[in-house]
Amino acid sequence: MEILNYSNLLGTVARPCRYTNSEWNSVRKDHSKAKARFCLCYPDVYEVGMSHLGLKILYHILNSHPDYLAERAFAPWTDMEAALREAGLPLISLESSVPLRDFDVIGFTLACELTYTNLFTMLDLGGIPIRAAERKDGDPIILAGGPGASNPEPLADFLDAVVLGEAEEAILEIAEVAAKHPPSKDRKGLLQQLAQISGVYVPSLYQPEYSDDGRFAAITPRNGAPERIRWRVIEDFDSAPYPVRQIVPYLETVHDRIVLEIMRGCTRSCRFCQAGMIYRPTRQRSVTTLLDQAEKAIAATGLSEISLLGFSSPDFNGIEELIDGLIEAHAGQRVSVSVPSSRTDTFTVSLAQKLARVRRPGLTFAPEAATQRLRNVINKQVTEENLFDALEAAFDSGWGGMKLYFMIGLPTEEKEDVEAIADLLERAVSLGKKKLGVHKGRLRISVSVGNFIPKPHTPFQWWGQEAAESLEEKQAYLRSAVRTRRVRLSWSDIEMSRLEAAITRGDRKLGEVLHGAWQAGARFDAWAECFRPELWRQAFENARLEWKDYANRHIQFEERLPWDHLDYGTTKEFLCREANAALEGALTPDCRVDVCADCGACPRSSTFAGN
Repeated sequence: MEILNYSNLLGTVARPCRYTNSEWNSVRKDHSKAKARFCLCYPDVYEVGMSHLGLKILYHILNSHPDYLAERAFAPWTDMEAALREAGLPLISLESSVPLRDFDVIGFTLACELTYTNLFTMLDLGGIPIRAAERKDGDPIILAGGPGASNPEPLADFLDAVVLGEAEEAILEIAEVAAKHPPSKDRKGLLQQLAQISGVYVPSLYQPEYSDDGRFAAITPRNGAPERIRWRVIEDFDSAPYPVRQIVPYLETVHDRIVLEIMRGCTRSCRFCQAGMIYRPTRQRSVTTLLDQAEKAIAATGLSEISLLGFSSPDFNGIEELIDGLIEAHAGQRVSVSVPSSRTDTFTVSLAQKLARVRRPGLTFAPEAATQRLRNVINKQVTEENLFDALEAAFDSGWGGMKLYFMIGLPTEEKEDVEAIADLLERAVSLGKKKLGVHKGRLRISVSVGNFIPKPHTPFQWWGQEAAESLEEKQAYLRSAVRTRRVRLSWSDIEMSRLEAAITRGDRKLGEVLHGAWQAGARFDAWAECFRPELWRQAFENARLEWKDYANRHIQFEERLPWDHLDYGTTKEFLCREANAALEGALTPDCRVDVCADCGACPRSSTFAGN
């Protein structure tokens, strides 16, 4: 086993702490005693990857097992990539400085499609063939998971296996198989064994078919692979593993705090939201469990902020009891509590006052649309009254700054819907000035305006993204209409959104585009300062594919989709019903408090097939 270090390079690159090891609570185990060795990779910089709870959970699970080890690697920034190539050094793990090629399994957490080219960089620097077909005995198994892998077909030629859904249980089953069938001896046999694990998809065992016009038509399993791969879901979430001894980095990360996952899944059925569809059903941890986890995490890390993670934290049963318990238990340590995003119909004055007891964290509300008609289309079951009640509660509790999220380009959107955003912001500023009074100088509303991206496994997966020219007109209108200095507008880059839409609805033909763009120099495509759309335009042209066929085309309900064989619980019939309900502006209630929507993802559904 080769052991290397970057000590001679650290003085030549920005933020050298990204590449140093031995952080507090990191785990270092003996490679010679491990029966399966994993390198958990996040294809973005250290500060982003170390903010991802999923990676921390898998690191904790694997290293808690006596027979397995897990180490970490992140995408090197462009200066470090250049330095490594010039020095002829491979990408190594943080813990033991071992090249990626020397591990048994390389596991990528994919949070976003725009990180795909960084995956290629990490494999290439790690000394691993980029294409799965070129790997031989002795090469690691390349595994991926996360929401960015919910349609892995564009990456199918580069990945050995994909975990659908939640990996807490599946990762140990994968480790057991890798220990019995090491890739150094029989990769082919190992892949066959992995395909038998529930929730594991092995792309090489499936053959896509295309129609005469070049569009995806079907996919056929081979060598005994199952026709459909059903997602994994943790049923007993209260007992699910949680890493209380979280690694404490040497540099500030994007989310430099304890992340306490209070609930998972959402049944609000927002029709644009992929996470709300693929992480069903809703499950919660008990207040007792969470208080215990928080106490241990604070003792192990010394961090002084706790973020309550959930799709909408105020939906948690017992949210106020939990916040009271956390603040009372740790008042002497000045530990504050924050919620990353709140629904306006569940955010109350009482909740605002509790959050402000130690120090006021940031507040975020996501109305998404500014008219009730469009909110009904997307099934965002909040009203304008809900929003202004939430804003009033925040202002009354002393908040002068907050964030609002809106989206443009949503299905059926009209000119009036965009104009309503500017009007709503004007009224929000007026309310803030009135409520804050002499303190109105503190009023700052940050507004993020995203571009709608049709995502697989959602009711809007059939809609094409709006043309770039139309999105540009809407952005220009909002820039001219919102002039108050109390509002700071920010935008999703239209070219980035267009690329994400194309990739997320892609088939295997897009693999040539991805690889071609990477070869031409595409790196860190989710970073505005690095994104180079001209490379992607040329890559599409070289592959003789049309960007708009993937991003902008409206797909008929009867067409086969490249991801139809990947089952995330919600049935295609349910998604079709929701798509038609959107056109009618009909609402689908939250099944936690109303009738079952028969989505297929839980035992209450008549179409539930089990896990």
